[in-house]
Amino acid sequence: MKVLFKVSEVIDKIKQGKKLLLAGDENLLRQLPAGQWIAGTIPYFMAEEGGLETREHLFVNELPSYISNIKITKYSAGTVANVYNDAPPNGFSIIIIPAFSPTHFAFALNAPQFPNFATSQLIGWISGVHLDEINRQKPKIANGETLEILDDGAIVMHVELPENKYADLNIINIFTQGAGDTITFPADGFKATDAEINGEKVNFADYLTAKKIDTRLPLVANYCGAMINTSIQGIDQQQKQVTFYAPVFKGIEYKIAAPIDDYITAFMKQLPQEDTGQIFFSCNCILNYVYSNLAGKKTGEIMGPITFGEIAYQLLNQTLAYISIKDLA
Repeated sequence: MKVLFKVSEVIDKIKQGKKLLLAGDENLLRQLPAGQWIAGTIPYFMAEEGGLETREHLFVNELPSYISNIKITKYSAGTVANVYNDAPPNGFSIIIIPAFSPTHFAFALNAPQFPNFATSQLIGWISGVHLDEINRQKPKIANGETLEILDDGAIVMHVELPENKYADLNIINIFTQGAGDTITFPADGFKATDAEINGEKVNFADYLTAKKIDTRLPLVANYCGAMINTSIQGIDQQQKQVTFYAPVFKGIEYKIAAPIDDYITAFMKQLPQEDTGQIFFSCNCILNYVYSNLAGKKTGEIMGPITFGEIAYQLLNQTLAYISIKDLA
């Protein structure tokens, strides 16, 4: 299935009135006309030929023709809590938020407390930039209706499905909790100085360093049977502080993930084997792409942007999220 298109091809789709979810380089997005589309910036993708990097093509998810009702809504850090309230009764919502923005942090820290959290299907991603440009270029989102390109806020496409269809959201997380120490934190946040290791207060940076922890492995929490990752961004020995790509939460019990010998094999074992043609949208984590050398490798039939964070109800790390559109029995 073709998923990467030239700008001229995407312009044609927009002029034909297609409803599109787009991902690609900011320069390409700025060339597009107004229409029924939303987008985020990223140059990394899982495409038909496997994992790749490109600034010459846009990744396109085209909504099926039977979808007639969509609503594109822009949110701020202060209003994104309304995202579940605004969702259609039968359908799903796709959200894109720029990495490192106030809205990114607000959503990450507060989503589980939003009104009607997880009562509707919310999937999406954190937009990013080329890894060489993280400190020079800001990730962006785009509203195709207004042609606004923003470095803060959230853009959401609320999609209403016909009565004979429903949306099914899933995640694939190849990581499980390791057999090591139980870790808790005294406060919510993207940074931690102190932690409790098996109930004993320690400096978390010193702990990771002394234990020679492989920081490519995320912290994993067990949320009622769902394994949720929090990835380690870095250790600042001068500040004695550890930073994360998603927040840790006070009182939640974490463990360092069990090591994985072969990412592709572990991933392929969890991929859906049936009805993959019903998968409408998916996204995978940039850390999976980098740490597991996914360039040139295929992840089954699942394709999508490689992101700075995945959203399946709330912010995730080192996870593949996907949503399928299925027929009611």
